[in-house]
Amino acid sequence: MSQVCRPLPTGRGHLDALSAALAALYDEAGRLDGWGRRLAEVLGGGGRVLVAGNGGSAAQAQHLTAELVGRYRDDRPPFSAIALCAEGAAVTAIANDYGAEETFARQVRAHGRAGDLLVLLSTSGCSPNVLAAADAGNAAGLGTWALTGPPGNPLAQRCDDALCVDSPHTATVQEIHLVAVHLVCAAFDHAIERAALEAVG
Repeated sequence: MSQVCRPLPTGRGHLDALSAALAALYDEAGRLDGWGRRLAEVLGGGGRVLVAGNGGSAAQAQHLTAELVGRYRDDRPPFSAIALCAEGAAVTAIANDYGAEETFARQVRAHGRAGDLLVLLSTSGCSPNVLAAADAGNAAGLGTWALTGPPGNPLAQRCDDALCVDSPHTATVQEIHLVAVHLVCAAFDHAIERAALEAVG
């Protein structure tokens, strides 16, 4: 299994790597539209989404939940989304008392309910605490999605669905994940708006 660890070229090389990954993302547009529609069904029905990742992926997890609780583009009602990596007191307490591997899994067991969604971001797809969260989500009956690096990684294999970015560069994977987050949010907003129009018309 390939690991995301090669140094990223500078300048044009960085842009070339990003351009290749963006071109491949076109083939995933349908998958991401489907995620947005499913997210609208779950959140519109009173469910919630839990999101987690480490490092740069933690920042992107918070980005996704901010777009859902706040807004992506147009004004709309807020929806329940929790970035598990942003719960500072819980993260440090759990890591101290139960070990770092339980950091997210324990929160999934606390907050997740059957039918909710769990979105996990990992450039390697091998982080023990993210893998444990996927296992906890599956056991609790949550839908599980992954945003990862190259395919064939353990996280992608443990989740119901996965967007795998086939690049050896961590920065490129994270850049594509951000675009993917925005595509899901756009599809989510469109589905929510359509549902609202159908409800009144």
